[in-house]
Amino acid sequence: MTSLGARVVLAASNAARKVGQSLDSLGKSMEVVKYSERLVPSTRFVAVDGVTPTVSTNTAFVAPNASVIGDVTLGKDASVWYGATVRGDLHKVVIGDNTSVGDRAVIHVAKIQGDFPSIIGNNVTIGPGAIVHAATLKDSCVVAASAQVLDGAVVESNSIVAAGSVVTPGTVVAAGQYWAGNPAKMVRKVSEEELQLMASNALDTLELARMHAYECDKDLEQLTKDEEAYEDATTRDPEYFQPSPDGQKDEGDVLGQGSPGLIFDSVLTNPEEGLKFNQKKKAAQKE
Repeated sequence: MTSLGARVVLAASNAARKVGQSLDSLGKSMEVVKYSERLVPSTRFVAVDGVTPTVSTNTAFVAPNASVIGDVTLGKDASVWYGATVRGDLHKVVIGDNTSVGDRAVIHVAKIQGDFPSIIGNNVTIGPGAIVHAATLKDSCVVAASAQVLDGAVVESNSIVAAGSVVTPGTVVAAGQYWAGNPAKMVRKVSEEELQLMASNALDTLELARMHAYECDKDLEQLTKDEEAYEDATTRDPEYFQPSPDGQKDEGDVLGQGSPGLIFDSVLTNPEEGLKFNQKKKAAQKE
């Protein structure tokens, strides 16, 4: 039951949001030149009944369009990828260290038919489009793409649930087993080669998550600089004046723009350089 104070805060926030939307609409109607924001705003973390997600300061990556809702705990080096939903609105969700939740995957809990949280251990890989519903995944297991692990099921350590498989409610996948099918059944033991590959993939995903986190944290100013640097790198002749490395200033720097290059020695003084530049720019756009 939501407290009276929480209801008042919710009502006030809804009213403030509506006022903001009205002002935004009014501003748009007054614009002379239409402007489109390049960065997509998104709410990644959402509280439910006053309970907000607990995210480690060392969490590797939560995608801008992922949703982490309610009583959710994300461990160190965990990653939640694009379009994924982790919803702890009826019970808790715990995700361990170095565990990845793939694109469009869903992790939820149960309270109506049974009372199960979702507890996910360390070094777990949850593939794109997979569903973990009120289940327990022990350390170093894999739930492959579009597989489902349903209410009360347990996947023990070093096990694999194959792509598209459905682990039915209450089922226990024993340690070191490979399960597949709908309903999923044991097929064989997990090989030593597969175990090594699982560990390697977890580390590769962590490295990739850190790269995505770095890129997604860039603001509009940095993105614009990156775009300008890319265009310059793809069109500037390697034998021509080169920009200075970051943090260094050339002796011949002009207005903070570096030594004379594309801006200063172009069509105004050397028309042939302008023709070369345009040809390279058109070639780069075609690639």
